[in-house]
Amino acid sequence: MTERKPAGMSQESWIDRQIREATERGDFDDLPGKGKPLPDAGQPFDENWWLKDYLRREKVGGDGILPPSLILKRDLERLPRTVARMSSEVRVREYTAELNDRITNWLRMPHGPYVHVAPVDVDEIVEQWRTARQRPAPAANPAEPPAHARPAWWRRLFARD
Repeated sequence: MTERKPAGMSQESWIDRQIREATERGDFDDLPGKGKPLPDAGQPFDENWWLKDYLRREKVGGDGILPPSLILKRDLERLPRTVARMSSEVRVREYTAELNDRITNWLRMPHGPYVHVAPVDVDEIVEQWRTARQRPAPAANPAEPPAHARPAWWRRLFARD
């Protein structure tokens, strides 16, 4: 433990003296990372660097810091895309029922920011899933060039013929 700062000595010179004495004793010689550059040196300053570094080290995604209400809202918005990747009706029903359970549990005792969420109709989601699987993929119109090959609308507007 360090001794108390002597009276009459400035805080800065007292700290500098302690650092100098520790360096002379060799207290800093075997520190991990000695001689290595600081991570992200040269990057623009980010005040949340410590949080991002912690999440990366602990292998925690963004869901680890989101409140449950926002996770539920995001899952509801992604529901059509999520079930579209599923291969069976049973799996769609299970996933939707599990989502409804999470929503119901949150509605019983909401915490975090309030976001309007409500359980979804499982049968309606299954019907949308069936319809999407039966619908053939739209065929490209060979007479019309693909959208990325056409000039932007504002260029077409000012194009000189």
